[in-house]
Amino acid sequence: MNTDGNEDVKVDENVEIEIETEATAETETNSEIDNAEDNVEVLDSQEKQEDDFKEKYYYLAAEMDNLRKRFDREKEGLLKFGSEKILGSLIEVVDNLDRTIDATSGETDEKVVKIVEGIEMVRKQFLDVLKNNGLERVEALGKTFDPNFHEALSQVADDTKQDEEIVQEYQKGYVLNGRLLRAAKVVIAKN
Repeated sequence: MNTDGNEDVKVDENVEIEIETEATAETETNSEIDNAEDNVEVLDSQEKQEDDFKEKYYYLAAEMDNLRKRFDREKEGLLKFGSEKILGSLIEVVDNLDRTIDATSGETDEKVVKIVEGIEMVRKQFLDVLKNNGLERVEALGKTFDPNFHEALSQVADDTKQDEEIVQEYQKGYVLNGRLLRAAKVVIAKN
């Protein structure tokens, strides 16, 4: 019996060891499952953070691109229209040169004629410089009235002209790079 008892004990010990091993293995498996679930949660959290960072990065990249484009537009506008104020003032100088030429055009004195020729040359050079900086004259005489470029001072009854045709120009108008700087002051025909 000792042998049988020893065998029983050995069997019992083996069973107890197997049960303990199975229990330990099950506990370890449950622990590994818990760890894996924790790892999955951590990975999900990290992926969410990564997605948030990517979203913020793309948003900031788009904002920077928009700021760069806005800066370029403003820079271009400054280059095109930054001289608007000074060119507007210089138009008055051209007007005075025109008035001087008109006032002295009937003179017959040789000295006055030479002075007028000099003034005309200065005026032409001055207008060339203004044109090189984007300033252009608004055409008015013989054109149809356009409120975007012309300012009507009065109307004249004239059956020989088309309705709203410009028949007289009091003051020349100018456009700077496509933007109206000063409207032409005109008289239009009315049928």
